[in-house]
Amino acid sequence: MDANQESMSNPFGMDEACQNCDALCATRETVVHGYGDVGAEFLFLGPAPSEGADASGIPFTGERERELLDILTAVDMCEDPDADEPALPNAFLTYVTRCRHPDREATEEEVVNCEPYLNSEIRMINPEILVPVGQRPLEELAFEYTTERAEDLDVTERHATTIRGRGFEIIPMMAPVEQTDEERTAFLDHFSETLGRDYRQTKGRRGR
Repeated sequence: MDANQESMSNPFGMDEACQNCDALCATRETVVHGYGDVGAEFLFLGPAPSEGADASGIPFTGERERELLDILTAVDMCEDPDADEPALPNAFLTYVTRCRHPDREATEEEVVNCEPYLNSEIRMINPEILVPVGQRPLEELAFEYTTERAEDLDVTERHATTIRGRGFEIIPMMAPVEQTDEERTAFLDHFSETLGRDYRQTKGRRGR
């Protein structure tokens, strides 16, 4: 599976007609795979597509999700948050599960069905920092990439901190729509301090 950076959307050519989950196939409009810079040092992981992302095919473009793009703009990782296809230098956006159900969260079986997509994206991109956006993404990364138990990690408590993982650092983020001004400032301060360690010069924006 090779990257195609000619496209920001689904650059690894993952199955856009996936039929692994019958219930989600019946409700989704789009299989929303990852989007962004394949040379990114920073991978942002949400739980599942919103209505807006399901329609556009681009992660975090729904009305309740798009505030993440404002945060990325504040740290120079998004050049135009209002664009239909925003440029994301040094950032890659993706989801735990790739299809939307309008009435419920994904089941454990559906999460397991999507794990190969996520693990492939992480392996191909090989980022330095994983940013789980919300509780479910934090639990998913904890199981696979840290020595901590998922049930011991609370995104509210770990928001704007760094967890040392197995080959990665993890910086949990509460869903932006749920953050207070103080919590957003805390994340931006911590994330900016992380950026100060010259991640921009090591790998971001390079071709593959």
